[in-house]
Amino acid sequence: MDSTTGTQAAPVVYPLAGKRVWVAGHTGMVGSALLRRLTAEGAQPLTVGRGAVDLRRQGDVEAWMLRERPQAVFVAAATVGGILANDTRPAEFLYDNLAIEANIIHGAHLAGVEKLMFLGSSCIYPRFADQPIVEDSLLTGAFEPTNQWYATAKVAGIKLCQAYRRQYGRDFIAVVPTNLYGPGDNFDLAASHVVPALIRKIQAAKAAGTGPVEVWGTGRPRREFLYVDDAADALVFLMERYSGEEIVNVGSGEDVSIAELTEMVAAAVGYDGGFHYAVEKPDGMPRKGLDASRCLTLGWRARTPLRDGLERTCVWWNARQSA
Repeated sequence: MDSTTGTQAAPVVYPLAGKRVWVAGHTGMVGSALLRRLTAEGAQPLTVGRGAVDLRRQGDVEAWMLRERPQAVFVAAATVGGILANDTRPAEFLYDNLAIEANIIHGAHLAGVEKLMFLGSSCIYPRFADQPIVEDSLLTGAFEPTNQWYATAKVAGIKLCQAYRRQYGRDFIAVVPTNLYGPGDNFDLAASHVVPALIRKIQAAKAAGTGPVEVWGTGRPRREFLYVDDAADALVFLMERYSGEEIVNVGSGEDVSIAELTEMVAAAVGYDGGFHYAVEKPDGMPRKGLDASRCLTLGWRARTPLRDGLERTCVWWNARQSA
């Protein structure tokens, strides 16, 4: 039983201990966290680098999977980025992600993979979906324009899992994590999401003794954030306990405004030089929080408060810069 909710956890129906588990995208933030979590679970993680297998090439993927024979697969590989990257690299975001997910999901079918989990994204939901967003909101309205290319590819991946389940009886499931952050995040300002971008800019301003720091948009949009190690724990939990066609949201259950997030990062960094909100820049969706009731009902919930997670992420980034 989960002592924090009083909820009896769903029974394990697919134990990962001892299984050969391929984490596609193992060098990324989510993939790295999954490796840590799977090792603790007693699984046997499999990885392959980009230099050995280009996941955008069908023949390469199928040959590797038929040779290595993973029993379970987490599809955490993707071309990702924030508003700027999505808006300026639409063909790359659409093609790369369509190719990666199609090759892995079809390859898993050919290789007889026992179970597969595809990671969606909260950007798949309509721009003006009711909040918090329930899974049934999928495809009930238009995407947020600034990430429509990535969202289109992610919806296709979800539908592929559902199609292989229906036609071939494959135990392929899809989950939708909320905005993730933590160690291993992308701190490249040209491609990063909001948390690493804020940490990098605010730390640079503190070191240089300058300010104010520019923040894109009005600061009013509200976002939900989940620490990546919590996310990895949820993904393993669902892989072992959930089998169904319906997608499952994974979130913290709390959201903050971008302005509130900015102040939290400033506190974690120890910066007091002020901020300039570039209101001419896009805000993205007005609000994006997920209804994670399905996941909560199964017995899982997030454990890391946002302030604690931001502090841990700052410590990780500082250590990386000092190395």
